[in-house]
Amino acid sequence: MPRQDTQGPTRPGAPPTAVCVGESMAVLLPDRPGPLESVESFRLSVGGAESNVAGALAAHGVPTAWISRVGDDGFGRRLLAEVAARGVDVSAVAVDPHRPTGLYLKEVGGTTGDRHDLGPGRSRLHYHRRGSAAAALSPGLLADPAAAALLAGARLLHLSGITAALSDDCLALLRALLADRRPGRLVSFDLNWRPSLWLDRDPAVLPPLLDAADLLLLGADEAEAAFGTGDPAELRRRFPAPATVVVKDAARQVTALEQDGTAVTEPALAVEVVEATGAGDAFAAGYLAGTVRGLDQRRRLRLGHLSAACALTAPGDQAELPDAAVVAALLDASPAQWAATRVTPEGITGPSLPAGVARPADRTPCADRSSSADRARAQ
Repeated sequence: MPRQDTQGPTRPGAPPTAVCVGESMAVLLPDRPGPLESVESFRLSVGGAESNVAGALAAHGVPTAWISRVGDDGFGRRLLAEVAARGVDVSAVAVDPHRPTGLYLKEVGGTTGDRHDLGPGRSRLHYHRRGSAAAALSPGLLADPAAAALLAGARLLHLSGITAALSDDCLALLRALLADRRPGRLVSFDLNWRPSLWLDRDPAVLPPLLDAADLLLLGADEAEAAFGTGDPAELRRRFPAPATVVVKDAARQVTALEQDGTAVTEPALAVEVVEATGAGDAFAAGYLAGTVRGLDQRRRLRLGHLSAACALTAPGDQAELPDAAVVAALLDASPAQWAATRVTPEGITGPSLPAGVARPADRTPCADRSSSADRARAQ
């Protein structure tokens, strides 16, 4: 299977610390809200949980690779270029000459009055991914020299439940990766529940996968839909094997529960939301970056919250953190200072921000990474 020839700007000779495996797709974004039949044009972008996490990990300074398959088409080339522009190693992505790159369209609700309008604040994703190149991922990946080398050197392997729903071969790959335990490698698994993917597949395959991970990430609403409960303590009992179970309760709080019964809950930051897409992936990347760095549990949760907040205030699904001094101040903030912090598209305000770093009025921006990707593509 041919390889692409683009690699992100990782440090020469530095093998990736983290590897993310799973499908990403081309995305068509409408030029206006309302039902699809009223849309005049679409803007091309890219999206996918695992590549989003990979890009956000790279933004956190964690050398990261993304492993997948794309079609030998324009969408696949665009996808590879954008992920590589985020600083991600894409050297083990296979280009499939026979199967296409997956695609989805986003429909955004508005106030058109049309009976098919979803309504303000609502959106729907329309997937065209059946038979995609990524659906052909299989345990054969483990024998591929490029992928095997990345997996062998990784300290962190990140997977998600989306992959399990794509095909029997993809499910077999997840089972093989979870069975291939290696000293010094942490395996994280994000449920990423997508109901439409499970309409003709059996979600009963999911619990054994989740319970085989070292670190389990669950949205409370997703877990409620998939397993009938979003309660952190009940989910901890239901999945006893992972060392840590992290339960995200949307914009309210996140709780990390250890095997010994220890639980740490951290409230979310106050955020002026622009676009929710990618926030869950950004949280996962922030939390995983904190884990790789050996931060304590509360700081891992805070780094996840901060990463998600920046994604929520950016028009795209990738955002950049403020500078290191501001991040450090927020991770060390008192509970009262943390609660008083606010994140908006214009920047971050709060009493813990260091003097002389954020201007004006203790304000520091979360920059949208889409501009840097666009610049890299144009070069």
